[in-house]
Amino acid sequence: GDIHGRLDRLRQMIDKVAADDWTRGPIGSTDLILLGDYVDRGPASAAVLDFIIRLRDWWPGLHCLRGNHEEVFAMAARGDESALRFMTRIGGRETLLSYGANAAELDSMTLGQLRDWMMQAVPQAHLDFIDSLKDQMLIGDYAFVHAGIRPEVPMAAQEETDLRWIRDEFLNWEAPHDYIVVHGHSITAEVDEQPNRIGIDTGAYATGRLTALGLQATDRWIITTD
Repeated sequence: GDIHGRLDRLRQMIDKVAADDWTRGPIGSTDLILLGDYVDRGPASAAVLDFIIRLRDWWPGLHCLRGNHEEVFAMAARGDESALRFMTRIGGRETLLSYGANAAELDSMTLGQLRDWMMQAVPQAHLDFIDSLKDQMLIGDYAFVHAGIRPEVPMAAQEETDLRWIRDEFLNWEAPHDYIVVHGHSITAEVDEQPNRIGIDTGAYATGRLTALGLQATDRWIITTD
């Protein structure tokens, strides 16, 4: 589910997943899928990206998806002022602080000054990582995406914008899809398991509860930091 700068909960989750994985086979043999939205809102976005980049070396089956917050973040870090302005309205202030910005200076900077500062502060390794992110992952009967899919559109024809941003059209659709869709993006207090989709964003940045869904053959189980 969505991490949003909660390095503490991400570390706990990886430990729990590794312990769970140990009971089912060699650690790291399982596919581990992160659904996106690693940055913004929580206090440690920069450190979360560093941790995930290192995690790829330790967990060979790690697959990382791109969320809408990574899309906006990367545009802002490359000098797009419209994206930067929007980023500051969706939890980006906490991200800027995680890269070493001073709170008082943030309040006094012009948009142009903030753009220039961010272009210098965000390391290229973080932008390269975001560029490498996938938009969807298909395994068996499951499709893994950040936000959802456009109903009645084949997975191969899905628009990137929908995979990262869609909400009501997807959430309110009750008919079956070609796959059971596992997604984040839309916060619910508990795992939102429907006949055609499973939502696992439990608002970790605010609740402290990061959630993972385990899948093996016909079994499903929940792992949480709560």
